[in-house]
Amino acid sequence: MAYSFPEEVLEHVFSFLSSDKDRNAVSLVCKSWYEIERWCRRKIFIGNCYAVNPRIMIRRFPEVRSIELKGKPHFADFNLVPEGWGAYVYPWILAMSKSYPLLEEIKLKRMVITDESLELIAKSFKNFKVLVLSSCDGFTTDGLAAIAANCRNLRELDLGESEVEDLSGHWLSHFPDSCTSLVSLNIACLVSEVSFLALERLVARSPNLRTLRINRAVPLEKLPYLLRRTSQLVEFGTGAYSADVRSDYFSNLTEAFSGCKQLKCLSGFWDVVPAYLPAIYPVCSRLTSLNLSYATCQNPELGKLISQCHNLQRLWVLDYIEDFGLEELAANCKDLQELRVFPSDPFAAEPNVTLTEQGLVAVSDGCPKLQSVLYFCRQMTNAALFTIARNRPNMIRFRLCIIEPRTPDYLTLGPLDAGFGAIVENCKELRRLSLSGLLTDRVFEYIGTHAKKLEMLSIAFAGDSDLGLHHVLSGCESLRKLEIRDCPFGDKALLSNAAKLETMRSLWMSSCSISFEACKMLAQKMPRLNVEVIDERGPPDTRPESCPVEKLYIYRSVAGRRFDTPGYVWTMGEEAAVRLS
Repeated sequence: MAYSFPEEVLEHVFSFLSSDKDRNAVSLVCKSWYEIERWCRRKIFIGNCYAVNPRIMIRRFPEVRSIELKGKPHFADFNLVPEGWGAYVYPWILAMSKSYPLLEEIKLKRMVITDESLELIAKSFKNFKVLVLSSCDGFTTDGLAAIAANCRNLRELDLGESEVEDLSGHWLSHFPDSCTSLVSLNIACLVSEVSFLALERLVARSPNLRTLRINRAVPLEKLPYLLRRTSQLVEFGTGAYSADVRSDYFSNLTEAFSGCKQLKCLSGFWDVVPAYLPAIYPVCSRLTSLNLSYATCQNPELGKLISQCHNLQRLWVLDYIEDFGLEELAANCKDLQELRVFPSDPFAAEPNVTLTEQGLVAVSDGCPKLQSVLYFCRQMTNAALFTIARNRPNMIRFRLCIIEPRTPDYLTLGPLDAGFGAIVENCKELRRLSLSGLLTDRVFEYIGTHAKKLEMLSIAFAGDSDLGLHHVLSGCESLRKLEIRDCPFGDKALLSNAAKLETMRSLWMSSCSISFEACKMLAQKMPRLNVEVIDERGPPDTRPESCPVEKLYIYRSVAGRRFDTPGYVWTMGEEAAVRLS
């Protein structure tokens, strides 16, 4: 069959395969399909920037138009990856500038990108259209000004949750008057003021703009001016949603929102003044996504707002929603698919809100389409987890974060093993799981036995011994990413399941019981793995080899060891083991 169609026909057929998994499978059929597929591959996703290098990627896929690249481990979001660890994107940009002149899209996550890199992007890719920087750092508004001035066909600029050094609020004025191509602009992460005049002019000349998320420095009284010029918006992120309560402000805002007939997603709402929340009521019935994770409003205003959003599919909110608000959600939002509840004050000694397991139980009972949960709370029971598992067997992501580590079932004072066991046993399609509370090795036995489709697992302050890690590595067939902190897992389970690590993208362990000796043995046993010891106390060989290392990051790579490691990172391997022995 490989030779029964002309190459052009096969290229056309392959163009309908959107997933990387399908494209990879096609390339393995035979040599001719491999060649055809590599020449017509236009989009590349690399989940770890050190798993491959730019030279290998360019040789394999010479005609790429879009690249998505991830850098630092996920635990960087929790400040567990030290400053200066790596994930520098400049070598990638430099290589692509020479080999991919037709590149149109770059999407980065947890990477360090400098102004130099942004300037290189701006001058190298003449038809550049999309730049997404999610949780990135290292750059300033000068770099953004270079993108604005030179990328004449830019359709999307999304700064995500990046850390940007604000040198000037006038960088938006660098967009030329001829720039009318913007479809999405997200500058919500910026701290300082931006030129409102430049912003207003830019959005007014962008007839195809569908997403606009502005930063906290844009005051509430300016929002109507933007909304009147962008009535075609589908997604809008407000700036500061506070001002002195004035009837003219309220009426202007209500009128402006009423004119947005296509609006489906709302976010922002910093410093929210509850009196202005009714201004968005005219669009509530159309909303499918509502992000209130920065909104400090409380009930009854919050519950009343949510009760208006009958078509809501995604809600992010602070724990000010409390059980009462979640009951309103369950009663009114039957299409809800994703719920995230964040803590308003995670370091408070005593609860500052009435948010318990009952709120999550209510949502699991009332929202039949719920399949993704991130829930921060202070108490949980096995009975509640049993009920959630029974109500929502369609769950694919379940992340429960009990704020105080090793918190037991507050009714029985026992571990929560059985409750999480019910989750993994009943939710057959579960792909992502985060554990918390008092947990023994038994919960990992449940996970290894039942969670056959689990791809990412996060563990903290759990388990009794090596047996827990052994259950996970030996039982979870689809596991790609495993991140562990403050658990008593040690050498035996890691070394006895070494082969499993080659089938995974990465393993992160911090404050566990892995010895330096075991790290060296693993690297010698599995040479295709990069085994990185991260230890800010100094060289590991200055202590007994039996001493646990601070942090361990293991990932598979076809590029070999990296060469940009800081002084506190040691890469194990034959050469490193000799040097440090």
